[in-house]
Amino acid sequence: MSDHHDADSTRREFREAVNMSPAELERWLGTEESTSVGQKKDGDDESTGHHSGRRIVELLRTTKDDLTDDDLAHMRTVVGYVHRHSAQRPDGDVTDTPWRWSLMNWGHDPLKD
Repeated sequence: MSDHHDADSTRREFREAVNMSPAELERWLGTEESTSVGQKKDGDDESTGHHSGRRIVELLRTTKDDLTDDDLAHMRTVVGYVHRHSAQRPDGDVTDTPWRWSLMNWGHDPLKD
């Protein structure tokens, strides 16, 4: 594993960014709204965010001693996405918006803030 302090910081930032439980996120990923948003790579049926959400569920259920460098790198990607996308919050009620749904695919429900 990489530098211990860096790993601790990554895990802390990930826990702050991801405010949905594994069960909440799994339920969300099974919805039509979840699969209706996000960018898909050529040939993929699943958006990048939806795929990330499935990985986030796994990460939330992984003990810190079992995290790989690749896991930590994905956790940093999640933190960066949540911070960037949160900064683009649209005006008004965001309850039923693609903006919120996209964030939820990445494990962050902005209505929980």
